Parts: sequence; C-alpha cells; structure tokens
Amino acid sequence: MRKVLSFAIAVAVLTSCGITDDLYYWGGEQSGTTAYENLAYQSSHKQTPKSLCNLVAVYEDMVTNPGGTRQVPPPGICAEYGYLLLQPQTAETFLNNATSAQKRLFQSDDYSALFLERGKEMLQKEIEFYPESAKFIEPLIKKLAR
Repeated sequence: MRKVLSFAIAVAVLTSCGITDDLYYWGGEQSGTTAYENLAYQSSHKQTPKSLCNLVAVYEDMVTNPGGTRQVPPPGICAEYGYLLLQPQTAETFLNNATSAQKRLFQSDDYSALFLERGKEMLQKEIEFYPESAKFIEPLIKKLAR
C-alpha cells in the first residue's frame, strides 16, 4: 500500500511539472523574452516612431487575439494600450511611420478618430476584464474627458 501511495504521489508531482500553459499571451517570444517586454522597454527607454508603431501593433495583437489559459488580455494591457492610443502624438506618429502591415490592423485611415474611440474602449475593457482596476481607471477616464 505504501509503495502504491508513493508511486501515485511521484506521478502527480512529475506530471504537474510538465504543465506549461501560460495564463496570458504576451505577444510571442523574441530572444528569450516576450515581444511586449522588448517593445515596452524600448518604448520607455528610447522611444522612436518605429518602436511606437511596433508597440501599437503588439498591443493590438494582444487584445484582439488573447491567448493563454484565460483567453483575455493580461492585466493592465488594455489600460496601457488605451492610454497610449489617447496620447495626442500617437495617431500622427502611426500615420506617418507605420508599415503597411501595421496599418492593415485597423480598418480606417482616420487614425485620430479611430485611436480616440479605441483608446476609450480599451480603458472600459480593462474595467470589464479586471473590475478591481475601476478604482484607477475611472478617474483617468474622467480626467481624459475634460
């Protein structure tokens, strides 16, 4: 009996170690880190028009094609993406510097109006997916509405 119990525990421990499903999708792997990690760092460290366009494309991929076990964007991503889209220079930078593949992610050429609408939508999605974020996102929405 003791051998059977020991064997069952060993099997349970070893099989649980093999589970590698990620809870969230972070934009694919690049050199051992995720695309999101690389681009977010690049964007905050030394932002260029190209890095901004790449970051918008990665965010769009993360929110429209969520992977992982939960099948929703990771916590904070919708808020970060929404805030980025609502920045005044983002639409113009994207219009002037995005590749044709990046521009095809959106079904419009009026990026100012599209990014304004999409930015507000993303802030609301953050609250929808993570209700505990309302305490932080709702004041931001009110401030941006002014």
